Amino acid sequence: MKRVFAPGCALMIYKPQLAKKMLEFLNESLGNVDEHLICCRHEPNLPAGTQVINICAGCDKRYRELYAGVTTVSLWEVLMDSESFSFPDYKGQKMTILDACPTRDQNRIHSAIRSLLTRMNIKIVEPAKTKAKGTCCGDSFYGVLELEQVKEQMTRRAAEMPANDVVVYCVSCCKAMQIGSKRPRYMVDLLTGEETDRGTSDLDEWHTQLDRFIEEH
Repeated sequence: MKRVFAPGCALMIYKPQLAKKMLEFLNESLGNVDEHLICCRHEPNLPAGTQVINICAGCDKRYRELYAGVTTVSLWEVLMDSESFSFPDYKGQKMTILDACPTRDQNRIHSAIRSLLTRMNIKIVEPAKTKAKGTCCGDSFYGVLELEQVKEQMTRRAAEMPANDVVVYCVSCCKAMQIGSKRPRYMVDLLTGEETDRGTSDLDEWHTQLDRFIEEH
């Protein structure tokens, strides 16, 4: 089976060096895995039977629903089954989880995320609205509502998080939690022992970067 790794636009903008680290690990553990940088919003041009290993929840959903002949699996599921990945130890730190909207009906991803956090010795404090009952961080309303209304949605969702440290596996969720005065902990950063860079909290600037990447790839 042919496998490719799709790091997604957000990670490539945020920390492309972490995408490279993950690709190196996949090649070491699974054999030949090519990098796939065509945005999931465009025809992937992949041969039938290809499995796409992804990080972005939006990519996972689009590859599952839009493109015939390819299958998708999240990096989280691959790592969950790994016996060779070196997991950092967070010594029982308390963190809560913001599940990404496109995974609302994907228990396999919810389970994988929580399995990885447990392997990193993170104490999980679940919010009231979680997994299949989770609600949007607010970013989906960008371009639909006025900017200040989007920020209000983000602030409300952040206020529902029972711990200050919020595990996210979507970079736009990072922005939402930042705007809501929480400390986002991006999964790829946690897995590699890195701090989550706050970066820009200007939503117009962030979405301009995303749109530019999508257009170029």
